[in-house]
Amino acid sequence: MTSTGPLRDPAHRVSPKAVRLWLLESAIAFVLLVGGAVLVGVWVGGSGWPWVPQWLADHPWSLPVIVGALATPFLAAEPFVRYAVHRWELSGDVVYARSGFLTREWVFVPVSRIQTVDKAQGWMERLLGLATLEIRTASHAGSSTIKGLDYQVAAGLAEQLAHRAEALRDDAT
Repeated sequence: MTSTGPLRDPAHRVSPKAVRLWLLESAIAFVLLVGGAVLVGVWVGGSGWPWVPQWLADHPWSLPVIVGALATPFLAAEPFVRYAVHRWELSGDVVYARSGFLTREWVFVPVSRIQTVDKAQGWMERLLGLATLEIRTASHAGSSTIKGLDYQVAAGLAEQLAHRAEALRDDAT
């Protein structure tokens, strides 16, 4: 067996606006984490339960401070790392995508196996002019997605993939 070396990066980055989307999602996650820690701190601080550590019962405000201090670097770095990693390419008859934050995922989808191509937009994506491309195949793995695409790029890629998949199916019959 011969080794061809490491996988090369797919040619195209996602939209730079995806960083704003992921920062917004991180900010929402931060508020929920710290808000939940505040609620737990208030609940634990006034409970008088013997199993609660004394330092927490005496200083319930310390729980949201600790949660915020631990979550901030993680949530602040995540959008920029995702932008550096998320890439895609339509090469020949294969869609090649890479994504991930803590782990990396490389996906190769043969165009001939594509059953449907959809673009989706959540409300935050719509606000920023972004879309997610969903590529469904008959594979047991289900569908593949490319998140953070500019809406026009996603629409054009969806149309291009649909036409290529149809042409390949017609050639196979």
